[in-house]
Amino acid sequence: MAILDEIKEAVVDGETDEIEELVQQAIDEGIDPNVIINDGLIGGMDIVAPLFRDGEMFVPEVMEAADCMKLGTALLKPLLGDAGMETKGKIVIGTIDGDLHDIGKNLVVLMLESNGYEVIDLGIDVEAETFAQAVEEQKPQIVGLSSMLTTTMMQMDTTIKCLEDKGLRDQVKVIIGGAPITQEFADEIGADGFSKDASACVELCDSIVNAA
Repeated sequence: MAILDEIKEAVVDGETDEIEELVQQAIDEGIDPNVIINDGLIGGMDIVAPLFRDGEMFVPEVMEAADCMKLGTALLKPLLGDAGMETKGKIVIGTIDGDLHDIGKNLVVLMLESNGYEVIDLGIDVEAETFAQAVEEQKPQIVGLSSMLTTTMMQMDTTIKCLEDKGLRDQVKVIIGGAPITQEFADEIGADGFSKDASACVELCDSIVNAA
């Protein structure tokens, strides 16, 4: 459908002044709202993610693309009925205990939400017990732990052990990321995955959810 391609292109180009008109046109053509979201809006973000990963797009452009996604989704939400928007899965995310950095985490949240995930952001300086409580209450498929400091990264290990102690570890996949984090460290503490940036995190979550 040509209009879906136009929506996709508008997202990639960050055309915030055009996206609502295009989405409304798709609605007027009788296209299912979930199709508009998945094939149009998320389809655009699926193009943005690898461009960002490869250094061909930068944070301001990604933010504009995400704004398009939000504007388009806001138009469609009232049409989705009681079932609401279909999501790929639910993710709990936060910066670990003792770490107050959130720029990288916030970009990850933005990219995940723009790619169809429901994200519960616990914020910064999140204790292991808080992560465990969120897993128990929210029943996510994935928990994302962020750390920007070598002095706090061992709190990731503490958090995983806390999930084990409470019998929750086998209910959720734990992924980690941040400046000092490596695949070797992820293996060492028993994490299920590691991503070096926001785009890679989306791909990692997709692979986890699709394998479930």
